[in-house]
Amino acid sequence: MTNAKGEADALDKAPAPTRQPRGTGRRLRGAIAHKLGLAIVSGEYAPGDTLSGEIAFSEALDVSRSAYREAVQVLTAKGLVESRPKAGTRVLPRNRWNLLDPDVVAWAFAGNPDIQFIRSLFELRAIVEPAAARLAAERRDRADLKAMKDALAAMRRHTLATEAGLAADRDFHDAILRATRNDALVVLSASIGAAVNWTTQFKQRSRALPRDPLPDHIRVYDGIAAGDPDAAGAAMRALVDLALEDTRYAMT
Repeated sequence: MTNAKGEADALDKAPAPTRQPRGTGRRLRGAIAHKLGLAIVSGEYAPGDTLSGEIAFSEALDVSRSAYREAVQVLTAKGLVESRPKAGTRVLPRNRWNLLDPDVVAWAFAGNPDIQFIRSLFELRAIVEPAAARLAAERRDRADLKAMKDALAAMRRHTLATEAGLAADRDFHDAILRATRNDALVVLSASIGAAVNWTTQFKQRSRALPRDPLPDHIRVYDGIAAGDPDAAGAAMRALVDLALEDTRYAMT
């Protein structure tokens, strides 16, 4: 009895266990970077604003300070913020952001994307992709054509209303860039893929796609498969122009 009472008294006197902040794994770092990046790109934090201090932010988010620091490093690499001793972490002007980073593109489309940003993405595609299609028509090999054909088959099977169909659409455009045999263009594949993916998803937010875009893609493939740079470039330009029309339709 005495032992039981002594144990109970000891438990009463023992300090309450403190809750440890969540760890510093890659997923957690990504989640923090996503939360902060989305807040910056959406305008919740304006250029020039200073983020709360490391201690305050880590406590508010219930994460370790090291996890918060790692997330800030991610945002720094994307050009969204810069950290200086004693000055804290400051949001950089928009012209310093890596707007072609796939995560930044995703954050831009998570809310209501800026119309100017959408237009700039399509202008980029209109400059890069027709030229890439022309080069692909001259340099593609059997493996490239198979990758494009497989992507078209998956787009037909799944439709662009599904994640699998969207992935196939990205694969198609990626295969064209790789077929150029131009390393500088291949580097753009992730950015172009993100632009294709998010603009397509955006078009379907409130209504179904106004038309089936698969025939546009097939015409691009036909031009590349035939080794006809003019036909491939013209077909890709038409594809991008029609995609912009669809996006404008979705915004009305």
